[in-house]
Amino acid sequence: QVQLVESGGGLVQPGGSLRLSCTASGFILDYYAIGWFRQAPGKEREFVGTISWSGGATDYADSIKGRFTISKDNAKNTMYLQMNSLKPEDTAVYYCAAKPGAWSNELERYIYWGQGTQVTVSS
Repeated sequence: QVQLVESGGGLVQPGGSLRLSCTASGFILDYYAIGWFRQAPGKEREFVGTISWSGGATDYADSIKGRFTISKDNAKNTMYLQMNSLKPEDTAVYYCAAKPGAWSNELERYIYWGQGTQVTVSS
């Protein structure tokens, strides 16, 4: 059974950090590009960042560039989203997703999705 299971969300103060993890089962991450997306209340799901199947290339949304970093550990079949200098506007449910082949910032291209993890940035 193919699954992506996320963890690491929670409540953090503005300026703080969190690291989200997403572990894959039922398929091998080596051949998949990874995307992170988020959805705030009342808003559409939006692109956060993506990493190529090899881990050698990344792309990020302008709103989080320089603050968030995506990585993947193929040996652990796990990917990560390191979030620093968090702002209240980063509050959302964060989703990891996987797609075979090339990386993409288009959520429609991703075939496997995690269940989402809540990140709340508030004092």
